[in-house]
Amino acid sequence: MKPHRITIIALALLVVGFYALRATQASVAKQPPKNVTFSKDVAPIFFKNCAECHRPGEAAPFSTLSYKDARPWAKSIREHVVNRTMPPWHADPHFGQFKNERRLSQADIDTIVAWVEGGALEGDPKDLPPAPSFVEGWNIGQPDVVFTLPKPYTVEASGPDEYQYFNVPTNFTEDKYVRAIEARPGNRKVVHHVIVFIQPPAPADAPKLSQEELTRRRTQQAKESIRYSDGFLRRTKADAPVHNDGCSLPNGGGGTKFDTSKRDSGSTLLTEWAPGRNPDVMEPGVAKKIPAGSILTFQVHYNKAAGSVQTDQSSVGLIFAKEPPARLVTTESVHNSYMQIPPGAERHRVNACWTAQRDIRLITLMPHMHFRGAAMQIEAVYPDGRKAMLLNVPRYDFAWQTGYMLKQPLTLPKGTTLFVTGWFDNSARNKFNPDPTKAVRWGDPTYDEMLLCFVDFTTDAKPSVAMSSGQ
Repeated sequence: MKPHRITIIALALLVVGFYALRATQASVAKQPPKNVTFSKDVAPIFFKNCAECHRPGEAAPFSTLSYKDARPWAKSIREHVVNRTMPPWHADPHFGQFKNERRLSQADIDTIVAWVEGGALEGDPKDLPPAPSFVEGWNIGQPDVVFTLPKPYTVEASGPDEYQYFNVPTNFTEDKYVRAIEARPGNRKVVHHVIVFIQPPAPADAPKLSQEELTRRRTQQAKESIRYSDGFLRRTKADAPVHNDGCSLPNGGGGTKFDTSKRDSGSTLLTEWAPGRNPDVMEPGVAKKIPAGSILTFQVHYNKAAGSVQTDQSSVGLIFAKEPPARLVTTESVHNSYMQIPPGAERHRVNACWTAQRDIRLITLMPHMHFRGAAMQIEAVYPDGRKAMLLNVPRYDFAWQTGYMLKQPLTLPKGTTLFVTGWFDNSARNKFNPDPTKAVRWGDPTYDEMLLCFVDFTTDAKPSVAMSSGQ
């Protein structure tokens, strides 16, 4: 063999050996440490990613703050982190970056698996890091003010769902700006969701309507509405027009306002709670405005899942901004009230649109559907025709109503349209389906359906009065 051929072969072997060594080193580096223990290796993962829900007083069935509480659940923990159902996070990682992402790294998963398979050892308690700090009952910290339902509401043991509305005066004598908001259910056994609206006082020059005129207007609105009252619920009339392509309608399928039949017009959304939903914590210089004299209207959706008589007294906590905000937050809903899902449909598509009327900065997207909801996408269609996928949820989970908070606000120019597309499974293959033999329309109860995406965005603030940081 010629010398130069020997040299080439030797170099090739060296290169192959080098990359094989690098691959081996990388593989070794990815492996969890031997003798994995709770105190040293697993507790830091739990404290960072799980304890917000898995702690006393919260919805999760056990606490991860101590070895004693977590150890009996070791095998279940392993199963749920391996299949990535815990921590719950359903966004496609290929689209968007979100600051509240709960996804565990593969290294974290490997460490938890090694801990369980190694006997779920406690280790030296001295290795345990400091536990995260929480204010009992609140994730935002101690609120400056808490508003609670005026008195406990009794939920009967059986019967249909209820949507109840409760008015709570703020007694604010000046405009307030809040930087953190958290709604809390008083009884998770029966509270499906809580939505809190801001109802500002009527302008001083607003016309005073007689009771007769108010009744006449409400009667006319009921006749013109595509919805009707079914006990405590609002549902779409069976003979209402069907438009699954809401974007073909002038109002995009439902416009930007909730049905106002049970509350006065002019109200805006303050916050909402549902399982898995994060509190609203604004960036510095960003806040929501509550005008002086406003009333907070609680919309509480009750179900009878507990099977016994229950009471509820839900609440909302606020932390005030300390400085005048540069930008104010607005929450809109993009939804299609005209939708209809055929019986047995496995992959039925519905869409809705909303168009920005001025320049905005998008901060949060929160999809919402019911038991037949299968997937949702939110795209931005810019005035020049460009399209961008903002959020893709390929496997929607009704049990976790996640608000996806953008890591960086996204500027959308005036005229940008948010295009929301949902897919529904009304077939018998959907084990959560209440009845695959029925056509399904929009409605409050979970045996009806919704295509809805809450959209939080900011615009330039124009504070009208000097602010204070107290009530």
